[in-house]
Amino acid sequence: MNMSSHVITPGPYRATKLWNEVTRLFRAGMPLRKHRQNFRHYTSCFTASAAVDWLHQMLLSNSNFGPDVTRQQTVQLLKKFLKNHVIEDVKGRFGREDLEDNNMLYRFPSTSPLKPIPCPAPASAPGSIKKRPSFRDKEGFFKFRSFKKQEKETQENEDPALQAEGENQPIGEQQGQRRVMTVEDEQEIWKDITLTHLQRILGCASLDDVLDRRYVNPQNIIHNMTKVNKHGVVTLDDKTNDLPHWVLSAMKSLANWPKYDNAQPSYPGFERDVFKTVSDYFYSLLQPLLTYELYELFINVLGLLQPQCERVAIEALQLCTLLLPPASRRKLQLLMRMMSRISQNVDMPRLHPAIGTRTLMVHTFSGCVLGSAVECDLDELLATRLVSFLMDHQQSILSVPEYLLNAINDHIQYLRRVQVPLDSVSNVDGSDPVCVPMPIYAFCHQISGAEFEQQKLEASQKAMEELLEMLLTDQNISEKDRRKKLKQFQKQYPDIYSRRFPSSHSESNKPKIKPPLLNIKKTKAFSIRN
Repeated sequence: MNMSSHVITPGPYRATKLWNEVTRLFRAGMPLRKHRQNFRHYTSCFTASAAVDWLHQMLLSNSNFGPDVTRQQTVQLLKKFLKNHVIEDVKGRFGREDLEDNNMLYRFPSTSPLKPIPCPAPASAPGSIKKRPSFRDKEGFFKFRSFKKQEKETQENEDPALQAEGENQPIGEQQGQRRVMTVEDEQEIWKDITLTHLQRILGCASLDDVLDRRYVNPQNIIHNMTKVNKHGVVTLDDKTNDLPHWVLSAMKSLANWPKYDNAQPSYPGFERDVFKTVSDYFYSLLQPLLTYELYELFINVLGLLQPQCERVAIEALQLCTLLLPPASRRKLQLLMRMMSRISQNVDMPRLHPAIGTRTLMVHTFSGCVLGSAVECDLDELLATRLVSFLMDHQQSILSVPEYLLNAINDHIQYLRRVQVPLDSVSNVDGSDPVCVPMPIYAFCHQISGAEFEQQKLEASQKAMEELLEMLLTDQNISEKDRRKKLKQFQKQYPDIYSRRFPSSHSESNKPKIKPPLLNIKKTKAFSIRN
């Protein structure tokens, strides 16, 4: 059985490439046999149930889909295979999704079922859109539009006489007319730095293939990073976009079951009714929480959901979710917290007679979290994979990345402090020349090798400090594993550990209790005698 798959790298039309990959694996690996049906023999065919068995195992072992794929989802995929002529029945019929998990016979058609992948138009072709150059230079420094370019763009709409008058002014006076940093300038910095980090994590030469920049609103990024409550959840200025009170009350009831409200009804099946109320609300929204515009971006992040790239995937999803409208991000945060707490609540009664609680959470809400505007054949499987990862790592993914917030604030503060002295020409009123803030510079600031090494050291130190904080706050790590990892961290990075726990050295010098006394104390404290 050939189940080896190619790595589908980030890029445009990734969902179509995944469809072709699954189709290729199915055609190459599905065992074909001779079968008898209605007193006739058919060669090189298979039963629907055998196809479900094989394809289900292949999807479970494929890192693009993961262990949350159900048998029913596999049946749905085979129905789409029949509709798209990936398979046909033994009489050559296809085009309808009437396949069932039974002993009906199917075969592969002789024609290729792979979907064509559109080729991007050449840059020189008429009507083609020229791609925006990458906004990150080879050295890794941020580039922004120069003030001279902005001046030129402004002067193009001014009176020619005024332009000529400006050209004849001394250089110092031209510099004195530079405008101060505007709100729009700051918003552009928030947007550019966020997208620069995202491009680096995805490893793309350009984000243009997976993200339409028209849908990136810097105000959403600023709001999502600065307007949060003490729990890290986004707060909204316009309460009409928030969850209705009755939905929020129902979610709190499920998340804190059974201790939320003593006055809540106690009839059998009440929790199932509340759960259905919440799910019905989220499916009534006009579009998924991750929005149609960002669908292609999140599909590409799915390519990072590999065991060895888990940390990278978390960081990528951190940045992607910052692009969401604040109302959508808030709903996503509250939904993921509820799903996580319900899945870990041993006191929660079974919400479905045949499906486990965690599986039910993932499959119930995957459709209202991720979806495309035009129906995609793999939408359900891809949404299940992403929602499962989001639920397991919601605390890290939906938190504000402090390193990014600090980088943006430091950059803006630096640009505000930089001042350009005027030439030794007095002002018109005879007063001394003034210094005008220069908000945006044209070129990268060159630094010495020693400064570069110092910045590199500080960056690595900052990354290790964030790792230590993650070890301390991650709810998905057991206490035994947490202590083990903290001990390893203390051994490898004692300086960072001691800064976080200043008293650790002094405590290590205290006399230790002998093991026999410690054991006696434990025996008395944890006695289970009646």
